[in-house]
Amino acid sequence: MLELIILSLVQGVTEFLPISSSSHLIFISKFLNFTKEDLLMNISLHIGSFLAVLLFFRSEILNFFKYKKIFFLVLIASVPVIILGYFLVKLEIINSLRSIEIIGWTTIIFGILLYFSDKFNIQKKLDQNFDLKSSIVVGIFHAISLIPGVSRSGIAITAARFLGYSRVDSAKISFLISIPTLAAVSLYGILSLYKTNSLVLTQINIYSIILSFIFSYITISLFLNFLKKFDLFLFVIYRIVIGIILLFIAYS
Repeated sequence: MLELIILSLVQGVTEFLPISSSSHLIFISKFLNFTKEDLLMNISLHIGSFLAVLLFFRSEILNFFKYKKIFFLVLIASVPVIILGYFLVKLEIINSLRSIEIIGWTTIIFGILLYFSDKFNIQKKLDQNFDLKSSIVVGIFHAISLIPGVSRSGIAITAARFLGYSRVDSAKISFLISIPTLAAVSLYGILSLYKTNSLVLTQINIYSIILSFIFSYITISLFLNFLKKFDLFLFVIYRIVIGIILLFIAYS
């Protein structure tokens, strides 16, 4: 049960913070010798996060016609990562990117990029300024997050900050893009398991969905409140420290 709680906590917290959920799940499972971090568990954790972001943005979703332009642009922004992800999986390249060395370097490099993007002081607003150009730029950046250590949330926030959006709205853009992305990841995983007759949802998986949902929802709420008062420097420092530790392990 402790292993389940830790995996759910790691997924729920790191999915929406600019620190990379996949890299944390990979090296925590590896160094703690976790046995439950298989495909079905990974899918369950992502489903929990998916449900959390849906609930958090329930007002916007229920008022779809009012926000239909934003949802359409968010859908466009999610296309590059879904297409590239499909080909990386089909060509069996994705697993070769999950090394500790790659995670260490990407954690540092994209942490530094996050730092420079956060220096932009232009205050564009999601509901007023998010357009097709912003959608395409964020979408292209977002596709890079398929490399563990980059962070889906982090790279989307970085792109939005470079485009001049406020910290809070940059985070909201990253959260909204996560909706179709998490849905695609979950659906692809479920179909893969179904084809191999391995889709058996256990009590453990149900618990992981619930716990991931709770931790994800809390993280989204706290992170947005954090960004109203502080910048992203804390996450930059965290990424650099974690990256250095990973590179030390990789090269020692």
